[in-house]
Amino acid sequence: MRHNYEPERLMVIIPVGGKATRLLPLTAETSKACLRLLNRPMIEFSLLSLARQGIRNFIFGVKGYTNYRDLHDYFESGYGFSARYGITPRVHVKYQPNVDDLGSADSARINIEYYNVRDPVFAVQGDNIFDVNLKELIEFHREKDAVITIALREVEDVEGYGIADISKDHRILRFVEKPAPKEAPSNLANTGLYMVSPEIRKIFKEKGVKKLMKERKRLDFGYDFIPYVIESGRPVYGYVLKGSWYDVGTPKRYLEAVKDMLEGRFSSLKDFGGRIEGESRIWVQGESFESMKRRKEIVKKIQQGQIEVEGSVLIGRHCEIGDGVRIVNSCIDNYTRIEDGVVIENSAIMDRVIIEEKAEIKDSIIGRHVTVCSSAKKPTKISAVSVIADDVTIAEGCALKSTKIYPHQYVKGEFANQTIMPG
Repeated sequence: MRHNYEPERLMVIIPVGGKATRLLPLTAETSKACLRLLNRPMIEFSLLSLARQGIRNFIFGVKGYTNYRDLHDYFESGYGFSARYGITPRVHVKYQPNVDDLGSADSARINIEYYNVRDPVFAVQGDNIFDVNLKELIEFHREKDAVITIALREVEDVEGYGIADISKDHRILRFVEKPAPKEAPSNLANTGLYMVSPEIRKIFKEKGVKKLMKERKRLDFGYDFIPYVIESGRPVYGYVLKGSWYDVGTPKRYLEAVKDMLEGRFSSLKDFGGRIEGESRIWVQGESFESMKRRKEIVKKIQQGQIEVEGSVLIGRHCEIGDGVRIVNSCIDNYTRIEDGVVIENSAIMDRVIIEEKAEIKDSIIGRHVTVCSSAKKPTKISAVSVIADDVTIAEGCALKSTKIYPHQYVKGEFANQTIMPG
């Protein structure tokens, strides 16, 4: 049967249900999909990539209060997103009804039923950033007459991924979840992007699937549903992804994605607005009259050498940056104030942060509304993939190395390889 795979008919379902424990403490109070990355919610990059290829219908398969609140309050029905990026006709965003699911595949099942989806579905994980050539993926899927086509990505290190065992014509024989390097059947990782034919509706109703859900109390695409479909003898194929794909699952991978994307390796968004000159990879954003005024001050300081900028750097709107500041391969979000003599290298500073004089931040992530107290006499140093969650105050003279700090705390002293929780 020839189904209609035109992008405007395709329904994109984005299950967002997990607790994102590997990204804690950043996700202690924030949906991982809405975590700030390059001055916008992380999920926005993937939505943009798909919307620019003609997709107009999205369903967020949200589970839990935080995921629902953050996604709904930002995207609502899709008007603002469409206006921001000039997408016409506009994008429509819907949400999972208040029904708890048993995993990513169960979320797809609930939404397909609730919204009576009879067109093909593209199911994507909410914590990945990807750039897929949709036309090519659809052609591959139709050519193979697949029930499910999984986007695979070649990885150097197989650790932590589901690795595909495939035949010569790319049919998937099985998945090996998180194998040891010696036991991996290939270097093709499951990216969590699934093109699914409408036949999925019938499969969800099968006794075997119901039995799985009852026994495992779970119905996840990777662990449960795809192995079931493969074992039932239906055609499941692997399409090798050529575009960018980032699994932003850990603080280290988050920082790698920031650097990579600033260097222009994400084709859907290579220019962040406010590039200071020609081909430079330095952006200072500004839209309103007031933010353009602040932008001018920063650009002037960069040109006069009062602010030293190296590599690829993104500076958001309404920022204030003092003299003698050095910023290398980093992102500074909106409404951030950086005082004299601060050094920021390979780091992400979220919005409304205050960093006082002479502080040093290297290879770390600073959450929203954080104050880093510091002075010439007692400089504060944060390094080695330290992660500071929202609304934290770091006392002057602190030294944090590979340390995680949960939200709403006042922290003083020296810490290495520690996790600091309230109380």
